[in-house]
Amino acid sequence: MLSGSKDVFVASKIPKSAGVSGWVATLPPRTPRPALTGSVIADIVIIGGGFAGLSAARRISRLDPSAGVAILEAGVVSEGPAGANSGFIIDLPHEVSSDDFSGESENKFKQSVLIQRSAIALAAEMAEEGGWGRDIFDRCGRYSVAISPEGDRHLVDYAGQLSRMGEDHRLLSAREIGAVTGSPAYTCGLFTPGTVIIQPAAYIRAVADGLNDPIRLFERTPALSFERRKTGWLVKTPQGSVQAEKIILANNGHAESFGFFRKRLLHIFTYASLTEEFDPSRLGGQRKWAATPALPMGTTVRRINTESGDRILVRSRYSYNPGIAVNEAAIRRAGRLHDAKFGHRFPDLCGVKMQYRWAGAMAITRNHVPAFGEIERNVFAACGCNGLGASNSTASGIAAAELALGYDTELGRVYARLAAPTPWPPQPFATIGAKLHLAYREWRAGAE
Repeated sequence: MLSGSKDVFVASKIPKSAGVSGWVATLPPRTPRPALTGSVIADIVIIGGGFAGLSAARRISRLDPSAGVAILEAGVVSEGPAGANSGFIIDLPHEVSSDDFSGESENKFKQSVLIQRSAIALAAEMAEEGGWGRDIFDRCGRYSVAISPEGDRHLVDYAGQLSRMGEDHRLLSAREIGAVTGSPAYTCGLFTPGTVIIQPAAYIRAVADGLNDPIRLFERTPALSFERRKTGWLVKTPQGSVQAEKIILANNGHAESFGFFRKRLLHIFTYASLTEEFDPSRLGGQRKWAATPALPMGTTVRRINTESGDRILVRSRYSYNPGIAVNEAAIRRAGRLHDAKFGHRFPDLCGVKMQYRWAGAMAITRNHVPAFGEIERNVFAACGCNGLGASNSTASGIAAAELALGYDTELGRVYARLAAPTPWPPQPFATIGAKLHLAYREWRAGAE
């Protein structure tokens, strides 16, 4: 997808905070790495310090330990979209009820699984090396949960697909899923053991703080522009610059801010709320579990256990925000919906309040493929998470690192076979269509 048509790329906007996530707020303070001041030289500069960027850096460190890498994170590590994530590194297709799943070919299914399990493999390697506890990285699997007859049907159909693909799973009755969640609301459940559950902010911090020379991380250092030079690229920041042979663009939707993938990325925000701590004796079931909805755009729920008490995470509500920013009013509106869903699912926790609310950005392509590849000479994109940042962005970062270093891998060959992102309709149809589509999908999800 090389164009070579420009020599200078200037950011039209830089990332903005969508509120501090509960994941960050419940962690001890961390001292950010210093911002870049002055000029530095690197072999590769990575723009973005989230799942994709840090995974790319990690993979580079294994393939070429001598490679000098500079990571430019616009904000503070873990305080961007990665730290707002729900914390599922999935290994099987996420939208168990997607309309086209029943017709998905065996090869496409296996391709998706390979991508996602590549992400898990990298994460597991780091967890073992760093001695991370289960509070950061937990191979506990995930539940898909239904709350309606339609949701039940989808889970039963999906279980049949998994049986045909030879994937381990277990269907749960209403009584069985209630024994897990402590909720009387769920009518059916499906357990798949391969998903890894993470505390996303703690995970991102651990990855970042585990990187050593010759990898350098600069926080509060947005990339403002990059321009072609004879020896590679010069990336300019507010107080400095990086001269590098290659660039990995790992800033998801903000790739469009530099002029790439124009009209091919839909900028969506999703919203989450986290309760205050409560006495675990107030709610039956297991003290730690994680569940995704049976229907797309339903409600994700997690129960988190700590020594001082338990919390419930509720994630639901989607909005189209082409400016890649949300305001507090939008977060409050989503919060009211979360309160209702929380009350319906957990009547035993009446009186437990939400302590933290936030939003997180994602970038969706129309044909659900990553915005990936060499987009200018020695500029490699690992963007377009399609709503699965922990899985897809991690894998894209790995593949971009391999591509930048010239390695031929099975994962790289999978990415090479993927189609390019197709354009969304022109404005104003894109905005109208996106809002109508989100409204329809949320309506269809119903109580889920």
